[in-house]
Formats: sequence, C-alpha cells, structure tokens
Amino acid sequence: MFHDSILTCLSFPEGYEAPNLRKLADKVAAAGFFAVVPDFFNGDPYVPDDANRPIQVWLKDHGMVGYEAPILRKLADKVAASGFYVVVPDFFHGEPFVLDNANRPIQVWLKDHGPDKGFEEAKPVIEALRSKGVSAVGAAGFCWGAKVVVELAKTELIQAAVLLHPSLVTLDDIKGVKVPIAVLGAEIDRNSPPTLLKQFEEVLAAKSEVDGFVKIFPKVEHGWTIRYSVEDAAAVKSAEEAHQNLLEWFAKYVK
Repeated sequence: MFHDSILTCLSFPEGYEAPNLRKLADKVAAAGFFAVVPDFFNGDPYVPDDANRPIQVWLKDHGMVGYEAPILRKLADKVAASGFYVVVPDFFHGEPFVLDNANRPIQVWLKDHGPDKGFEEAKPVIEALRSKGVSAVGAAGFCWGAKVVVELAKTELIQAAVLLHPSLVTLDDIKGVKVPIAVLGAEIDRNSPPTLLKQFEEVLAAKSEVDGFVKIFPKVEHGWTIRYSVEDAAAVKSAEEAHQNLLEWFAKYVK
C-alpha cells in the first residue's frame, strides 16, 4: 500500500531502540501515518552511564561537531600522507552544533552557520594557500561542507571537488559546476537519496566539458565516511573505500 503521508521520528541520543520512542511511533502509525524511525547512530546510541563516553565525547562521533571530529582528522592525516598539503578550517568558529542545547536547535544554529558564510570564508583560505605558492587546490565537503564545496566548484577558485554524503546540494548546483567533481553518496540518505544522486549523474554525463563521477555506496547511511565505529569491519571497509576514491580523484586532478 502506498502512503502519501509519511512521518519520520528522529531519535534522541539514546537511539532508535528507545522504548518510549517506539511507542510514539506506534501511536503515529495507528493514526494512519507510515512511521519511520531510522537509526542515525549506526548501532551506537548514547549510554548515560558510560563514564568513558560522556555526551561531549559521543557527540564527536554523531554530531555536527566541525573540524575537531576525530575521524575527520584521521582522514586529513591520511590525505596528507599521500603527499597533499591539507587544511581543515573551522568554519563553525568553535561553535559546533550541540544536540542537547535546547536554546540552539539546528534551525537557529544554521542561521549563524549557513553554508553561504562557509563559502565566503573559504575564499581567504584559498587565497592564503595561493600566496604560499600552491598552484592547484582540491576541496572535499562532508554533509554541510558539501554545499560549500559545490559553490566553490562553480568558480575557478579550485581545480577539483569531492562531495561526500552531501546535504543542501541541488540539481541546479550540479548544473553550475565548472571543475571535475566526484559525488560519493549513501544508499540510505534522506539528505541526498539515490534518486537525486542519479539525477546528479545524468547532469554530469551531459556536461562534456566537466569530468564527473557519482558513486552510491550500498548499505550505508548519511555520514558513513566520517561517523562509524572502528570495531565494525563492514563500516570501516565502506569508509576506507570512499577515502580511497577521494584520494584517487585528487591525485588525478590536483597533484
């Protein structure tokens, strides 16, 4: 049966298995809606009594925490080890999104940290690199950052772009791209679902003047390249495959 009314119940830190959240989902379903309770925490919910992982530590793996995210830093080290000069700017100015801050919900936080501001702040970073003799610049954007990078890709400020599980990126954005661009997406992603990613691929295929590459990774969710459990072999394998694709793209167009 097809439902034209769909509600997604977004879980709080204790995860999608929280019993009261499931009861609420059942209540919503009983009212005639198709209720979805996705596991955005990839089987790693917040555990209040885990002294080794307080909320601040847990959020580094599961929040919009900016340039201090540990796996992002490891990836930057990996790229640098391949011979690139890597810059990870703090476009959030020390104020990453904090899930449990009731005074700063995501809609409010985005007013101060919109991708448009990130795009403008990326320009002096690139200028500084140019001043040091850097002749070719590649930019990689994850989630929020993908919107910043696609805006850069519409200019001649960079020479190559990689978008990983992008958010806020539109078909018109892809139509405006002027540099080689790779889009690495997830099979399970409401921000950039496979249907949208395939449209990106069709647009890029029609742009003979720009090399484009779109890849949809099976059985992974939004954020899989930098938010995963190192103890999950399948998750690590998918993330490392994406990391390798990123390196290969930059080796081809930036080195």
